[in-house]
Amino acid sequence: MNYLNRLIKEFCPHGVTYLKLENFLKIKNGGDYKHLGCGTYPVYGSGGIMTYVDSFVYDKPSVLIPRKGSIDKLYYVTEPFWNVDTVFYTDIDVTVAIPKYVYFCLQKSHLEQYNTAGGVPSLTQKVLNCIRIPLPPLAVQQEIVRILDSFTELTAELTAELTARRKQYECYKECIFEKFNSSSATFMPLNEVANVKDGTHDSPKPVVSGKYLITSKNVKSGKIILDGAYQISEEDFNAINKRSKVDKWDILFTMIGTVGEIGIATDIPDYAIKNVGLIKTGDEVLAKFLKYYLTSSKAKKYIKDNRSKGSQMFLGLEKLRVLPVPSISSPEMAEIVSILDRFDTLCNSITSGLPAEIVARQKQYEYYRDKLLTFKELDA
Repeated sequence: MNYLNRLIKEFCPHGVTYLKLENFLKIKNGGDYKHLGCGTYPVYGSGGIMTYVDSFVYDKPSVLIPRKGSIDKLYYVTEPFWNVDTVFYTDIDVTVAIPKYVYFCLQKSHLEQYNTAGGVPSLTQKVLNCIRIPLPPLAVQQEIVRILDSFTELTAELTAELTARRKQYECYKECIFEKFNSSSATFMPLNEVANVKDGTHDSPKPVVSGKYLITSKNVKSGKIILDGAYQISEEDFNAINKRSKVDKWDILFTMIGTVGEIGIATDIPDYAIKNVGLIKTGDEVLAKFLKYYLTSSKAKKYIKDNRSKGSQMFLGLEKLRVLPVPSISSPEMAEIVSILDRFDTLCNSITSGLPAEIVARQKQYEYYRDKLLTFKELDA
């Protein structure tokens, strides 16, 4: 930072010029790629790389700006590429602006605030051309890029580490459950380990404010997500709970659509369920053991082999009840849970472990990015 301060003091002690994008770059449309053959050049859309083709539209460093969809998701590209019509590319005058510096500035600008549509978020060239960014001398831009790159590189390293640890976790989990494939291993139906029920199949009338009703869409990756769940009256809630009340450490299992997603009730629940399997455990260790086992390849194979083959995937309640689970002692079960819990925390916890570290580093990067790219404007 000291070197950057010296550069600013030397080259722009009184402030920097702010220019509209149209003054130093050209925003260009994308085009269809269907007439192109397969190749090595990436085709970018608003969601990222779509495919690879044998021709490119531009071969210099460029900032790609989504025109529709995820308009705040920018891409910095240094290799030749093709882009479709949902994303713009930029032809930047490098005698005025370093492309990577422009990329950081546009990130700071939060382009979502320039949305011009009421439905799918959209940006226009007219709006983008009027965005102003600070343009200090190139030496200052280059040092800012170097500093911010160091932050993004650290985040990239942590993300790569998280990916590796998640692979290691899945591999270790499979190794643990692989031993139950031996001829001496014994299994029992899930219904002998825990009482297996399902939720209501009725469609209670939604209300503006009431109790939550959980369906398959609210169960994912071990969690029960209340966001997006619609609400029902107290009367309907009580009627459903007479049949299938969810208690702490019960497991929800999706039976329709995306079959096999798991969610554990880690707190005292205050919701009812519809078209979702309910595995009542009443015990933390058993609930976690079943969560890990039901997401193993062996259990997934059973689910795949026994689900319906119709237009909508479905696993019947009786099939879920007889799903084979390992018959093991409580101490062995607790040991497996302890090992996999440590991996799970490292890989998935948003309060500790690698995900929390990545979030912290991203916030640190955004703080310094905004600080470094804020200049006093030079008087005209």
